Amino acid sequence: MKIARNKTAQQGPGRGYLDGQMLIAMPAMNDERFSRAVIYVCAHSTEGAMGIIVNHPAANIKFPDLLVQLEVIPAAERIQLPERAEEVKVLKGGPVETGRGFVLHSADFFIENSTLPIDEGICLTATLDILKAIARGNGPASAILALGYAGWAPGQLEQEIQQNGWLHCAADPELIFGKDTGTKYEKALRKIGIDLGMLSSEAGHA
Repeated sequence: MKIARNKTAQQGPGRGYLDGQMLIAMPAMNDERFSRAVIYVCAHSTEGAMGIIVNHPAANIKFPDLLVQLEVIPAAERIQLPERAEEVKVLKGGPVETGRGFVLHSADFFIENSTLPIDEGICLTATLDILKAIARGNGPASAILALGYAGWAPGQLEQEIQQNGWLHCAADPELIFGKDTGTKYEKALRKIGIDLGMLSSEAGHA
């Protein structure tokens, strides 16, 4: 998956694309992989869309264990990791390329030719170098590691939105990096003035 975008695809929401915003799955979402999903859209253009689910934790996988598995650090150094590294959440980022890691992070960390600036101080890096930096204590102030990503073919996301599959709202650091993944769905809905109970009730009577 190429995460680079051309210049014409970086002009922001005013051109009708949603990169840098959050998608919120409707309660009636039929695809269990996206049930109650909150997705940060990393790229959106005429070529399709790519995003990271930020509220589905990866079961039984901790960031320090992953560093050992990937041989970023030896097992003996696991207990010596900086506190910030211990706190990095590992998430199920989506059903595409689930064996690959994508780090969403604050813009205080940048690797030339590897880091993609997205919007409002949020970046995406998909190389081992950022994991090594986090393990050394030299990484970004905020980060999450997603295994896999969500991808849409050209026009597919627009069609799903028209079919009431997704809502969308502005992104903020708490929605992306907040430690309590279990509350992100309700928080995202509240950002656009929607109560989950009311939305579920209306969907049931549609």
